[in-house]
Amino acid sequence: MEKTEVYKVKAEQQGSRLDQVLSQAFPEISRSFLQKRIREGGVLVDGDVCDSKKYKVEEGQEITLAIPEPEELEVAAEPIPLDLVYEDGDMLVVNKPRGMVVHPAAGNDRGTLVNAVLYHCGGSLSSINGVIRPGIVHRIDKDTSGLLMIAKNDRAHNSLAEQLAEHSITRVYEAIVYNNFPDEAGTVDAPIGRDPKNRLKQAVTEKNSKRAVTHYRVLERFGTFTRIEARLETGRTHQIRVHMAYIHHPLLGDPVYGPSKNPFGLKGQMLHARVLGFRHPATGEYMEFEAEPPEDFQKVLERLRNKRL
Repeated sequence: MEKTEVYKVKAEQQGSRLDQVLSQAFPEISRSFLQKRIREGGVLVDGDVCDSKKYKVEEGQEITLAIPEPEELEVAAEPIPLDLVYEDGDMLVVNKPRGMVVHPAAGNDRGTLVNAVLYHCGGSLSSINGVIRPGIVHRIDKDTSGLLMIAKNDRAHNSLAEQLAEHSITRVYEAIVYNNFPDEAGTVDAPIGRDPKNRLKQAVTEKNSKRAVTHYRVLERFGTFTRIEARLETGRTHQIRVHMAYIHHPLLGDPVYGPSKNPFGLKGQMLHARVLGFRHPATGEYMEFEAEPPEDFQKVLERLRNKRL
């Protein structure tokens, strides 16, 4: 069953795009979802289907939005401990352990962050990303540890997703990479898309790619390896891993973009999402959180400092 919402265009909205007016009328719904409903024929203007988001509306027109009932959740809630850094009625910030998958996928529907969050929050999570990713605004790789934000309602999800899209969220990572750097800091501005030679990997490529920018800074030098800070300006899949490999500094332990063997016997990249900052979706206040790298990361650093490879 679909529910319908009806909105009448105001005088000051005369000549505005259909998707913009819908966003103003229904601020709790993401613009991407509204645009999807337009493409699917789920929006009527004065009783007729309008499938163009760029359609210019006129004062007094009646816009009808059909909203499908959310699919029944089939992901199981599991009592998995969570490292909660922050929580309120709108959102949580979680410190994800290395080795945990963020959301269920084919053949991997248990033991994920979503399973844990469902148990912790019950039914109070956003549904914008569909059934298998409730509350998930962004993600980090299975073997990357660190901070993630999770929305408890669609309004919060929409706000946080918009901040991600406009690149206003602070995301700072810590990593251990191969080789020494000639400089103290730098920027990699190179587009990332699916690797044309291997569909399971990402690569720096001009073909079907998106702009990707990573700012890095040296924190500690160990000769063969370097501890760095990487600040994301954009957030492409595997961005830091791809960019560092591209400039000949692959991440230590990275099984996809780094050497097949490493002196520490690691099976996963040394990458930690240390700092996460954003405007709170309800109050607009800027909030920033920090989580130190996990124990296995610290042990590798200790060995490097003591020159014990």
